[in-house]
Order: sequence, then C-alpha cells, then structure tokens
Amino acid sequence: MRPNIYPILLSLSSLSLLLASCTPSPSPEPSPDTSPETSSPGATSATPSPNPPQLSLADRDPEVQQQVQEYINRLARQGFDPQQQGVWLQTDDQLLANIGGTVPLPAASLTKLATTLAALRRLGVEHRFSTQFFPQGELQDGVLEGDLWVVGATNPLFVWEEAIAVANQLTEAGLQQVNGDLIVVGDFFMNFEEDSLLSGELLKQGLNARLWTSEAETQYRTLPPDTPRPEIAISGQVRYRSQPPPDFQPWLNHQSPPLPQVLKLMNRYSNNAIAHILANAIGGAAAVRQETITATAIPDREIQLVNGSGLGRENQMSPRTVIRIYQAIERELSPHGLSLGDVVAIAGEPEGILAVRPLPPRAILKSGSLNAVSTLAGVLPTQNKGKVWFSILNGGGDIEILRAEQERFLNLLETQ
Repeated sequence: MRPNIYPILLSLSSLSLLLASCTPSPSPEPSPDTSPETSSPGATSATPSPNPPQLSLADRDPEVQQQVQEYINRLARQGFDPQQQGVWLQTDDQLLANIGGTVPLPAASLTKLATTLAALRRLGVEHRFSTQFFPQGELQDGVLEGDLWVVGATNPLFVWEEAIAVANQLTEAGLQQVNGDLIVVGDFFMNFEEDSLLSGELLKQGLNARLWTSEAETQYRTLPPDTPRPEIAISGQVRYRSQPPPDFQPWLNHQSPPLPQVLKLMNRYSNNAIAHILANAIGGAAAVRQETITATAIPDREIQLVNGSGLGRENQMSPRTVIRIYQAIERELSPHGLSLGDVVAIAGEPEGILAVRPLPPRAILKSGSLNAVSTLAGVLPTQNKGKVWFSILNGGGDIEILRAEQERFLNLLETQ
C-alpha cells in the first residue's frame, strides 16, 4: 500500500534550528598568486558544462574599476588590510573591475554555492530524497506484532512536521501500535541531527503525540488546524541496522521537495546542517571541489574546501570563482525552466538572513559571515549593462562595518 504523502511544511522556526553560526579557527591569509591561468588535471568523469567566454584580466571598465578602488581605499582608511579584500565585477561578456579577484580568500557561506552546484550536477534538478517505511510482522486490528523499519537516504529536511505527516499516513494505512522496535537503516536524519540512532529516537517521539516535546507542539501548530494528532505507540527500542531485511518492500515512501527547493531553503537561511548533509551525500568536500572545478574550468588553485557549509577559514575561493559558480548553476537550471532565484535568495524576500539588510531589490544574493570575515556575491539586473555579476570577499575586522560598506557600495553601483 502506498498512501499519498502530505505536502512538505517547513516553518521558519524549524529552519532556524541550525542557522549559520560559527567560531572558526584562524588560518593564514592567502598570498596573491600570479602564476598563469591554467587548471591542473584530475577532473571527475562528469561532463564539463559549456563555459562562458574567458575574460581578459587586462580589460576593465575604468570608471567601475575606480569605484571599486575607492571602496577598497575606504576600507583601508578604517583599518582593513587591502590584501584581505577581493572584488570581481563583470557582465556576461565583459570584465568591469578586478582587485584581488583571482586570489583565494575565506569564503564563509559562499561555499554553499559550490555545494549547490555540485548537488545539482551529481543528483539532478528533479532529485527528491526518499524515506521509506516498512512494517515487518503481522498487522492485525491496527497492532503490528513486529518491527517498524525506516530506511533513510540523506533527506536533510525531515523535521517534526514530516514525522507528523508520516504518522498520519501510517495511521490511515491501518497502523496504530507497534509491539516491537523501531529499526533505522542508512542515513536517516531528523531535525538536522546527523546521528541516525538519535534521529530514530526523535522519530519515535514524532509518531506519538503523547511523547511530543514543547518544540514538536510548536511545530504542530504551524500545520493546518484540522491536522490529526497521531498516536502510534512503539513499545520497543530504537535500533540501527546497516541493511534492510531481504523481504523489504516499502509500505510508505515519503519524499522531500525537489532538490531546487531544498537548495533554496539552504541558501536563503544559510543553513549549515543542510549544506553539510548535502555535501556528504555527494562525496564530501573533495567531491564538491572537483565538481566545481569541472563545471567552471576555474584554476584549481582558486578554490580550497574542507566542508560544504563554509564553516572555517580553510574554505577559500577567489571572487572570480564565485561568479563562475553562479554562472554554472544558471546553466544547470535553465534547461529545466528554472533560474538562479529558484535556488538562491532574492533581495526583498520577506524571510531569510538577508531580509533585514538594505540591499538593491531584485538582486540575487548569497552572503557569508565568519569571525572577521564578511562576503557577499550575486547578480544585479541593470538597465544599461544587463546582468552585472559581483563578488565581494572582505576580511580583517568588524563584520558590521564590512556589511555596511558592502551595502553602500552595491546601492551606489545600482544607482549609477
């Protein structure tokens, strides 16, 4: 039996469980690299995406270059080391400004853009994460004399609301009580908890309203008012198994939203846990880096990653790399009728970490923050130059000052 699945319902309070926060360990600032622009071999078997025209580093718009230089000078007057700042601006086919644009710097949560690109390439735009449920034993009069199995597949968005939806679907299918264990198989994660056994304990609570915590009650109140309160009691323990039983036949297949919606939530709220789970699902930081190099044809010296979220100064990208990643994401999405705004935040959206910042409306943006690091990159729609891609990586001091200067610079750029 395969009952219909409730739609995914994610509230702001659920997503804010693990919003970006960080206390990174320090690492040396990178030094400028003046070697020729070549990429070393070692790409994965993935087919490179068609890349936009290569831009000459010598061809810059004098007026825009001067504006960027004034931005760097203004930071220098406030005590920020110019060597820790990098800026790259371009249209689709013209370099507008470049100061330190090919030098890798701490990228903070701009790293999530690389994770976004790699996930789209490895998993595909239409990918959904499945969580399968299987009752093993005899089911009679709503009582299962046996175990309830749950097989996870790295769904990063399985939260309280999902557990409630699953419980109600299982109840509709005839299950009311389990006189056995809850057995977790594979990578089952709940509430951004990457310990599958602990996630199983959370699921056991979520299936039975009598065990709900105050947090679960809060999330229940975000659901439609006629949503039933499930009470599937499991008498046994939560156990973990590496493989499902040989006779495994999914009774309920609960699916996540399509991958672009997962990525949109990750980027809009800069959720580190989602980024970490996604990166691990496709092979970890090394796989994310290699997919990025393959898709963008960027010199491999311009990107170094230790995770998929951006936590830690060791995650470094050049400003140019960030723009190449954006353009590669756009190329992955466009054949499916999707745009960058379907996976990245748009200025003016009412929710998300950028909602409180005075940024140019309709700009597509991703920001990042670490201790003494503030980054911001995206694309501005303009009247006389079309799309203007920008990447600003700042470091070396008070991030509130850096954010204010970024906002001042972008709003001035849009005005002009």
